[in-house]
Amino acid sequence: MIRQIIKIDENKCNGCGLCVSACHEGAIGLVDGKAKLLRDDYCDGLGNCLPVCPTEAITFEEREAAAFDEAAVKANMESKQPETLACGCPGTQSKSFERVTEWEPLNEQAATAQTYFNQSHLNQWPVQIKLVPVNAPYFKNANLLVAADCAAYAYGNFHNEYMRNRITIIGCPKLDEGDYSEKLTAILKANDLKSVTVVRMEVPCCGGIENAVKTALKNCGKMIPWQVVTVSTDGKILEN
Repeated sequence: MIRQIIKIDENKCNGCGLCVSACHEGAIGLVDGKAKLLRDDYCDGLGNCLPVCPTEAITFEEREAAAFDEAAVKANMESKQPETLACGCPGTQSKSFERVTEWEPLNEQAATAQTYFNQSHLNQWPVQIKLVPVNAPYFKNANLLVAADCAAYAYGNFHNEYMRNRITIIGCPKLDEGDYSEKLTAILKANDLKSVTVVRMEVPCCGGIENAVKTALKNCGKMIPWQVVTVSTDGKILEN
């Protein structure tokens, strides 16, 4: 049958494996350091892998291909061990954490303070903008936090004040290749988000993450409440 399916340009592919983790059907794998469509019938043609590709090596094409086989995909995914990652990257694996207290409180008041300051408010994994799947279930009806990765180190109460009750994604526009706006636009379009909060540092390079969010908000076609918070390099809130 003739249908829409992905096409991977191996000359553009840098072997990062982000498309592998973004494909929930297991249709893509890394072969000799390059992304490859392993089976046509595993590809649903929706293109969740497109926005995560930093080199734009993945596109759509209309061609003769086997029909999408949902039953075969389900059987394939169920046969894999939860710990096994197609891309071999532990940073893309969803998991929870068991946190251990390192000191004993002297009294009830100290115990309350210990719980308050030690409690993590990270609600999902992964957190890197380039690693999160566009249509991850945790985005549904979520308050989204888009943060510069330095912000959590600079601002001491970051978890409690900004990450609490939000889905957190982070990045550094100075160090990461490419522009976040396309990926963020895809996330905003694909999900019903309640709000978007940007936490950036005062340094000029952090303007990239703020501008990417603004571009995504303009391009997503939705009216989503948003705000920008700026943190100084010595950990003060400059703008809110």
